[in-house]
Amino acid sequence: MSVFELRDVKYVYRSPYQQVEAIRGISCSFESGAVTAVMGTSGSGKTTLLSLMAGMDVPTAGQVLCEGVSTDEMDLERYRREKVAVIYQDFRLFPLLTVAENVMYPMELQGMRPAAARDRAAALIGRVGLPETALDRFPAMLSGGEQQRVSIARALGMGTKVLLADEPTGNLDTANSDKIFQILSALAHEDGYCVVIVTHDPSLGGRADRLLYLQDGLLTE
Repeated sequence: MSVFELRDVKYVYRSPYQQVEAIRGISCSFESGAVTAVMGTSGSGKTTLLSLMAGMDVPTAGQVLCEGVSTDEMDLERYRREKVAVIYQDFRLFPLLTVAENVMYPMELQGMRPAAARDRAAALIGRVGLPETALDRFPAMLSGGEQQRVSIARALGMGTKVLLADEPTGNLDTANSDKIFQILSALAHEDGYCVVIVTHDPSLGGRADRLLYLQDGLLTE
């Protein structure tokens, strides 16, 4: 089932001195239960595309639709809080919060009581292959691969079925990269998530269910 749809999406960066057409008319759909990888060179428009899908901005022209509703008709703050979760290359964990507190954070924003949020955080930490003892550690006490797993658990705590991953293995070695891909793949195939990965890594892209190439703001399959 299609969760995301891009309809002739265009995006232009404007300044007093120039304008750059970063996305030049993309139409594409993204399905639940599948991993889609988007590859392209630097400057091809990958970051802009992910930013539009994440609701950080709206297209200059065209539409980004989530569950049939265009983002330009939504409260973008609520959309980012409830409809999509983004996993970043640099993890973006809160350094002064424990693992449990990091994972609980989006749940508590949505009104879940702390005790229930703690129980769910423990379940999600287990879902990404970390021991329950990790809950009371701080991010600096974990390896890069472990921190990325925590960031995935936090994303799952948002309750959305859409995961957007921006170079999720860019800071990891081969073994940890493989583990992160296995987790994301299982979330798609076993739990029905729509997973979109932006990556430079051809070994990662080649293992996705679907591989798209972005070049000069245009998408090919």
